[in-house]
Amino acid sequence: MILAVGLNHYLVLSALIFSLGVLCMATKRNAIGILIGVELVLNAANINLVAFSKYNAGVGDGHIFAVFVILLAAAEAALAIAIFMNFYNTLRTIDVDRGDELRG
Repeated sequence: MILAVGLNHYLVLSALIFSLGVLCMATKRNAIGILIGVELVLNAANINLVAFSKYNAGVGDGHIFAVFVILLAAAEAALAIAIFMNFYNTLRTIDVDRGDELRG
């Protein structure tokens, strides 16, 4: 018996990864944990883009959009790491709840 992977399987996986990403962003207190949650949400969007592109005959633009999302995530991660390093150099912590101490 051969079980085929259908669109619903991809959508359930994407919803699970999206939910984990939102949960990670909501519960983590340090900046790196929040960044990991954002990356999970973006990866869930990529799974949706590629899955809909595969199962929608004649339209293959989902793969191209997924590459753009990956490039956006890489740029976002580089900027976030730079901001977090500056945050750490100033406060000696990456706890985002202490960000209000940066007021000038």
